[in-house]
Amino acid sequence: MTALADLLAEAIADLEGLPDESLGVWRQSRGIGRLRAAPTLQPAGRAWRLGVLLIDRQGNLYATGEVTRAIEPQIAVTSRTLLAEERREIRRAAARGKFPEGEVVNHSYTPIDVDELARAGASGPLLISDGIVRVRWKAGDGTRPLDAYLRERIGLLREG
Repeated sequence: MTALADLLAEAIADLEGLPDESLGVWRQSRGIGRLRAAPTLQPAGRAWRLGVLLIDRQGNLYATGEVTRAIEPQIAVTSRTLLAEERREIRRAAARGKFPEGEVVNHSYTPIDVDELARAGASGPLLISDGIVRVRWKAGDGTRPLDAYLRERIGLLREG
């Protein structure tokens, strides 16, 4: 997949100097039995978020997962829904993981296997159609050529 490697190298060169974001991975804290601390999000590098894709400086691709900010949230009396509590706990996990206060943290992302893409014609949001690597925003949607998608997303990041 030389064409893909070349495309990613070009994208990384265009992304240099633009804001990137932290990657985080979930780690279960050590402990004995039920005496475990809450899980944390630990730093795992940096990447540029381009819609449904994350690209790191080494040219690794990931399907975007979830995004949070590393903050120690205050208890909000107005919103005690389960979803709000889950979001607060994820922000706390990022704060416990030693990310700088307010840092955007991408987590629960999925590596895109370039070998699988070449072999099976698809991996994550990428697929090959008529010899062209294409990206799908979400299941059931149409696709776009990856080169055009990257140009557009890098342009948006540059303007942002």
